[in-house]
Amino acid sequence: MEFVNTFWALVPPIVAIVLALITKETYSSLFIGILVGALLATGFNPIGTIDTMINEGFVPAISGNAGIFMFLVILGFMVALVNTAGGSAAFGKWAAKHVKSRAGAALAAFVLGVLIFIDDYFNCLTVGSVMRPLTDQQKISRAKLAYIIDATAAPICMIAPVSSWAAAVSGVAGQLDTGVSGIQLFIQAIPYNFYSLLTLIFVIALTVMGFDYGPMAKAELKALQGELGSLGNDESVEISKASLWDMLVPIIMLIVFCVIGLVYVGGYWDPESGVAGDFIGAFGNTDAFVALPWGSLIALVLSIIYLICRRVITFKGAMECAVKGFNAMVPAILILTFAVTLKNMTGLLGAAEYVAGVMEAASKGLFMMLPAIIFIVACLLAFATGTSWGTFGILIPIVLPIFDPSSPLLMIGISACLAGAVCGDHCSPISDTTIMASAGANCNHIQHVQTQLPYAVTVALISFVNFILAGLIQNPWICLAIGAVMTIAVLFVLRATIGKKTGCVEQQ
Repeated sequence: MEFVNTFWALVPPIVAIVLALITKETYSSLFIGILVGALLATGFNPIGTIDTMINEGFVPAISGNAGIFMFLVILGFMVALVNTAGGSAAFGKWAAKHVKSRAGAALAAFVLGVLIFIDDYFNCLTVGSVMRPLTDQQKISRAKLAYIIDATAAPICMIAPVSSWAAAVSGVAGQLDTGVSGIQLFIQAIPYNFYSLLTLIFVIALTVMGFDYGPMAKAELKALQGELGSLGNDESVEISKASLWDMLVPIIMLIVFCVIGLVYVGGYWDPESGVAGDFIGAFGNTDAFVALPWGSLIALVLSIIYLICRRVITFKGAMECAVKGFNAMVPAILILTFAVTLKNMTGLLGAAEYVAGVMEAASKGLFMMLPAIIFIVACLLAFATGTSWGTFGILIPIVLPIFDPSSPLLMIGISACLAGAVCGDHCSPISDTTIMASAGANCNHIQHVQTQLPYAVTVALISFVNFILAGLIQNPWICLAIGAVMTIAVLFVLRATIGKKTGCVEQQ
């Protein structure tokens, strides 16, 4: 077909993204993108278009993500359960005594995001549900909370050796003849992953300096006036018997059993798995789509029993939370379904093959500039398709043969691929991680995208310059130090020119 393996493969997601940013309406924009993709894939055959949308798009998207949908519903159930039992209100009261500033609340959300490095979905939903009472108390907008969640989800997972992302990268790299194991390659690439590392520096510096810019500044100023940007359905109930532990115990059980689930599904206790007794190996062999529902379901049952025994909720009240939790997660499930269907359309159109051709052409140019070029290509591909895993899955097998295995440029190239995948995923409205961050903060998805985009682009531009320097200097620590200085310098310039103080404003 004339549209396959060409630039047309990237047109459907581009159409969806542009429409979403213009209309601020997600569902119709994604559906039109899916429709455009199906029309191109079938050569504008009307009947074939409908068949392709359903059989090649929606059905695989739903069946392939059933485990994550289940995890979302269970998380929604648990959040509603903790809210109804009064745990969230108790946490809010405790936090109000110990966290006295907006900067403190933002940094607390950041630290929790860093600590939950196992999986990006798990990170987004857990950090969001735990921190909403605290950030609401300090009048931090839901858009800002969503940005902090997003900035500590994919970027953290991409530099954590024990995470579902490390397992995915190791799996892709381990299938190729590199002379080292996939996990070794992942660990060696961490110091050059400038986007992930500089994003963490950016969030801390921005919070400490107490200002915002772009659409985020407007959202924060509205929050100071009481308009937090919540979608509703997250009100907490104050119960005299409830204590801080009524929130902490369910969350701790969720973390513990999800970790156990990840290593169990990975074969930690299976003598025939080949990784029995190997914690890291089990992580590299796991399937988060099975493990997270496995662990969260056990945590949910035990949480219900615990809260009923504590007499902060009745059995009937707990069961009513199931419907509340499901309703709260419907928008995230719908957007995720549409986004994955759109990715399926780009797959039918051969986006991977088209990008492979672009990369091969680029590799014949300036060799020292290649890491910076790889970073940009990975950013654009992840932005257009909304998937980090798909992006590095496409690019790593292309990038590895380009470089001499003994050259430092090999590791810089791999890191540029991983950093670009995270950056594009961070910016994309159709990224599942971006969708999960919106769901975790319970805010409008398009507002989250618009408010965080200037921040992500700022770090991306600094990272691009760093990858140019890395190709010349080939020392990660010097380049990282230069990047950190550039990040802070840029923030000082932005604060002096277009920044608006939001972290230091007196609350009325």
